Amino acid sequence: MKILVTGASGFIGSFIVEEGLKRGVEVWAGVRGSSSRKFLPDERVNFVQLDFSSKARLVEQLQAFKAGNGRWDYIVHAAGVTKCLDKKEFFKVNYEGTKNFVDALTEAGMQPQKFIYLSSLSIFGPLHEQQPYTPIKESDTPAPNTEYGKSKLLAERYIIDKAAFPYIILRPTGVYGPRERDYYQMAVSIKKHVDFAVGYRPQVITFIYVKDLVKAIYLSIEKPVEGRCYFVGEPQGYDSRAFSDLIQRELGIKRVLHIKAPVWLLKVISLCAEWFSHVSGKPGTLNSDKYMIMKQRNWLCDTASIEKELGFKADYPLEAGVKETINWYKKEKWL
Repeated sequence: MKILVTGASGFIGSFIVEEGLKRGVEVWAGVRGSSSRKFLPDERVNFVQLDFSSKARLVEQLQAFKAGNGRWDYIVHAAGVTKCLDKKEFFKVNYEGTKNFVDALTEAGMQPQKFIYLSSLSIFGPLHEQQPYTPIKESDTPAPNTEYGKSKLLAERYIIDKAAFPYIILRPTGVYGPRERDYYQMAVSIKKHVDFAVGYRPQVITFIYVKDLVKAIYLSIEKPVEGRCYFVGEPQGYDSRAFSDLIQRELGIKRVLHIKAPVWLLKVISLCAEWFSHVSGKPGTLNSDKYMIMKQRNWLCDTASIEKELGFKADYPLEAGVKETINWYKKEKWL
């Protein structure tokens, strides 16, 4: 079996590559020339550079690859951006890049047996926000309120509408684990004895440990199912304190100041942080998109379909996943 993983140098992509190697799969890591290969040290990893910004260039690259190496059996498209300075970049990378890739694969005669696209729960936006919260369902109408979510939804729709294109779309909830840097900031803050939360209405959050997401990806490859979209997450939700409390326990911090700020204050801070990012030229963790995500109260989603059709069950409840993550941060001197 031959697999291509795009975005292979990233947090999720590197774990997909590792699992493929464990399974004895011929893994090709799709990277940019400037991409770090820090988390891809294994000599068995094959590398290929792909330029998603140009369909014509992609066709050339794919045809050249095909001439020397044949076709990939499966493709996992994990490349994308979650934060950027210019919101247009979300659409350029997440939507147009995916569109270029899908079209180039078809034009170059490189269409795989199955194309696994990593989307996001964010494509649905804030639904069922009245208490008691009910899970977002696959049958709900998406109404994304972030540029990231909108770009991912456009990419989904393009893939779905592509004639005779075999796909599986996965919509993970909050993905955490070793190498991840956004939830890591929470751990850094808690180590300094401060935990910051937003909003006075209850918030219910769902998570998926990175290794469980990778498990779902390989089930998508193995099972004789295509043309489906699935939520990927633990079946239960957690209140907004659960994650930080587990981090505090694993760090052995006795006292933490839990600050709960009003939503309007988060908006002001996010806009200021976004302005500073533009001045510094570096995208930050806080921005207007992140504000919308933190403002949303209901992140429950119905995972019955992936459990029934792919036989997926998360191996890592939040407690176990946080423990392994914090241990990794400590080992790697991140904390």
